[in-house]
Amino acid sequence: MPGAPKPRPEPSEIGRRARAIRRRRGLSLDAAAGLAGISKPYLSLLERGMRGFDRRGLLEDLARALGCSVVDLTGQPYPPGDPDSAEALATLPGISVALHDATLGDVPDMPARPVDELAAWAARANEHTAHSCYSAAGRELGALLAELHIQAVTGNGDIRRAALIALVEACFVASGVARALGNPDLAVAAARRAEDAARRLDDPALSAFAAMTSTSALSRLGARHRAQLVAVAALADVERAADPTAPDTSPAEAAGMLHLSSAQMAAKDQRADQARAHLDAARELAERTGERNRLWFSFGPANVRAWSLSIAVELGNGPGLAEQIEATPGYDESLATRDRRAALHFDIARGYGQAGGARDTAALRHLDLADRIAPQRIRHDPVARELLHELDMRARLRAWELDSLKSRLGMVDKL
Repeated sequence: MPGAPKPRPEPSEIGRRARAIRRRRGLSLDAAAGLAGISKPYLSLLERGMRGFDRRGLLEDLARALGCSVVDLTGQPYPPGDPDSAEALATLPGISVALHDATLGDVPDMPARPVDELAAWAARANEHTAHSCYSAAGRELGALLAELHIQAVTGNGDIRRAALIALVEACFVASGVARALGNPDLAVAAARRAEDAARRLDDPALSAFAAMTSTSALSRLGARHRAQLVAVAALADVERAADPTAPDTSPAEAAGMLHLSSAQMAAKDQRADQARAHLDAARELAERTGERNRLWFSFGPANVRAWSLSIAVELGNGPGLAEQIEATPGYDESLATRDRRAALHFDIARGYGQAGGARDTAALRHLDLADRIAPQRIRHDPVARELLHELDMRARLRAWELDSLKSRLGMVDKL
């Protein structure tokens, strides 16, 4: 009941796994902390669940230090807690089969629907992804990918080109769904197929968007070195065409998204100056393009502001910027998709969570709002679960808001 004493939570799932893996590796706290670039007391707090993994870079760094994958620490994919999540997770095997059974040089011998029909399907699926409706986005996505490969390989002229363009977009969907649901290896495979298809087209913007999708997937996997190389090469290619005043601003939008991704990767490495430089470059482009949304990437001033908060959280500077953004009238109204609005509220929650308990009520409010806007996004996010666990650890009294969120995220206390 509200106001009643609450049972003390157990250590977080990630903390328990980190300690078990470290011990299996025969690593001391000192050694593991040194490899991860953090202090021994901090690692001890993380393992005991007294501190949460509030930064994605921290998760990736600890996984590298322990010689395991990020999902070894997070335990993803999580068991579905609702029918939509179950349906979304059920789409992943079909995506995997399609990407492994077909290449852009060899495809199965099976019929394919007309390319216009397939392209419209890919566009609808991408819109669903932009609103974090992964069950709808992934429905029969394996069949869509297979048939687009067939049209791209066997079609001639305009049919082949249209199929390649649609295949790039369908791979964006596949990568986004897999990444959100906790299968980073599949997300990377889908993003690389998008890059492969985009290279066969003379479209610098599409190639750059594909590269940005790869950087996001590789970074979430923890392969930041490779992600940075992809981003640098793609930026060098697209910036020649990135005119934010041109009738078609797509290359500038793609360049801006690559700068944002590069800024976030630099922040994960705690390279604040490089993060600010990339963020400034993205902000300058956004001020000239205005609000745009090619392929649902939502590039523009509002999204740059949202990414700036995510970057500040990675650098450990979340509370001040979270407060500043929340104080701006209509701060989330220009974000065109539920995914981006939920991401902003989630990052405001993360920012307030870094205030050491002083802003936990606000953090809980924004985490609850993010989940209500885009539940499939939040409920599969390990950092969201860590934030909720940390808020629960610090709460002195039982509160229905905490209990409600724990129930929705499948984190009900064991009796």
